[in-house]
Amino acid sequence: MTTINLKEFFYWYKADVFIEVTEEVAEELRADKRYEATHQRRMKRNKANYSLDAEDGIENAACEFEPSPEVSLELMDQYRRLCCALNHLPEAQGRRIEAVYLLGMTTHEVAVADGVSERAVQIALERGLANMKKSF
Repeated sequence: MTTINLKEFFYWYKADVFIEVTEEVAEELRADKRYEATHQRRMKRNKANYSLDAEDGIENAACEFEPSPEVSLELMDQYRRLCCALNHLPEAQGRRIEAVYLLGMTTHEVAVADGVSERAVQIALERGLANMKKSF
């Protein structure tokens, strides 16, 4: 049995409190203390201590609020109109616009998947976007 001071391991102990614990428990507490010290050193070394007063955008990201009902309705209406415009395109143009702009594929990947040249995909994208602008 080993005697440990709880004040060394737990910050909420303000006075010395000694208890006897098994060697395994004492070793786990020491290992946790070493891990926390290592973590603090890494944070300091990598400059990973953030402040909300640093004006680097973290404060805005942390304080983002839900959009107002008006903004939500406008976004829903815009989304509905975009979907309608996309559905009114010919099948090839719609499929290629969806693949590039919604799924994040490159024009080369779309061309290989469709078995056409990359220029044909680019032309389909240009024409599809022009058609969507007309209907939108």
